[in-house]
Amino acid sequence: MTTRRTTPPTAVPPARFGDLVAAEWIKIRSLRSTPWTLALVALVVIGSSVAAAVADYQRFPHYSPEARREHAFSLHDAFPAEGYMCLMLAAGCIGAITVTSEYGTGLIRTTTVAVPARGAMLAAKAVVTAALWSVVGAVVATGSFVVSQAILDGRDAAITLDHSGAVRALVASALLAPVCALLGLGLGALIRHSATTMVTTTFTLLMLPLFFSTEKQWSAAIRNGMVDSSWRRLTMDWVPSQADSLVPLHTATISGSWTVYALWPLIAVALALIVVRRRDV
Repeated sequence: MTTRRTTPPTAVPPARFGDLVAAEWIKIRSLRSTPWTLALVALVVIGSSVAAAVADYQRFPHYSPEARREHAFSLHDAFPAEGYMCLMLAAGCIGAITVTSEYGTGLIRTTTVAVPARGAMLAAKAVVTAALWSVVGAVVATGSFVVSQAILDGRDAAITLDHSGAVRALVASALLAPVCALLGLGLGALIRHSATTMVTTTFTLLMLPLFFSTEKQWSAAIRNGMVDSSWRRLTMDWVPSQADSLVPLHTATISGSWTVYALWPLIAVALALIVVRRRDV
């Protein structure tokens, strides 16, 4: 009687981190809505810069000589709050959907079977999200700056990058997108429910700062620790003085605002990495 020799199954090597990043990029790229969403976000932000610059172009003859000389409106037109609030909302919510969509469809079970290392999987999502939104943020910030200053140049009111605070404002506006996207991604991994995560992300980024003023020191300390307030401070080319207001204003420092930029996404992603490793799918 002969016995058959069975070949032992070959162990499948664990996926490399580069493979995980490539897989996450394929997931995002394969969605038809991704390019349309990014194009719409860019159009809204740059369009808001165009609208602000055109408005100041038309009002320019009525401005005081001091305002014209100091270019008090030029940097604001390059990075208007209305457009960049839309950017914050879009980046935060899409960053959240990057995670919550897999929980909603049940795809997360397949993903965790293929990649048991959940921490590495989430880190790959974070890398792809940060890279994608960094490119989007850089394109949008550069485009809004260039287009707005081209319009204002017709009144000889344009500024260049050597203007006080221009480079800082450009970098801060470009990084605003990945900061918000990573915050949304971290909240998505923690909450795992799309609607709840998007509401929480929107509230944290846009609504929560409104509950705190800069008139009292304790309240200003909380507000200055928000992403929205930090972006506004980094895009300012002046700081209000006591003579500019009837009440004292506790303005954030430049270094403190950069620190806020770094801490929000780092803490959100770090907490998500800890949680996904310890709980069931």
